[in-house]
Amino acid sequence: MSPAPPERPGPWPASAVLNLPNALTGFRLACVPMLVALLAMPVSATGLSRDAAAAVFVVASITDILDGAIARRRGLVTTFGTIADPIADKALTGTALVGLSVLGELPWWVSIVILAREIGVTLLRLWVLRAGVIPASRGGKLKTVVQTIAITMYLVVLPAGLEGLDPWWQGARALVMAVAVVLTVATGADYVRRALRLRADARDLHER
Repeated sequence: MSPAPPERPGPWPASAVLNLPNALTGFRLACVPMLVALLAMPVSATGLSRDAAAAVFVVASITDILDGAIARRRGLVTTFGTIADPIADKALTGTALVGLSVLGELPWWVSIVILAREIGVTLLRLWVLRAGVIPASRGGKLKTVVQTIAITMYLVVLPAGLEGLDPWWQGARALVMAVAVVLTVATGADYVRRALRLRADARDLHER
């Protein structure tokens, strides 16, 4: 009688905290102090510290896309990931926005509007959690992409020799950030509408 073939490893248990999506979330959290340190450095003639800050921000933002996709595809959605993922996102975005405002490169009202919306939507999701989950809309995903591009453009410093392009660069990044703010406010209002409808539908279903 031939020996039975070895069993294939099954999917990782969803209850496990140590999995790839959660590791990516942890990496994103670790990028926050790195971003703080890089923004606190004086900008040299080459702007290497700011370029490094932009690179850290972009890489961390990419992990946000990867960890969610991997978690859903492999059935690795965990309580830790559900709680830590939005915290990591808000911490990363908030650090970049506040850091730029402290440096005087981004108006404070822009940072306040974006952060108020992000925190407000998170609280809305918790408020309606018993009634259901508000899925991310296409507008919300577009908002995230535009926000990432805008913040990256503000983090990057043009190297020496390209000073002549600085007025154009400042105008371009201000335009992209303006689009990001509009999308931020519009999608925030849409989340409020959807949350109220979800709560109303749940209440009507409960009263039947």
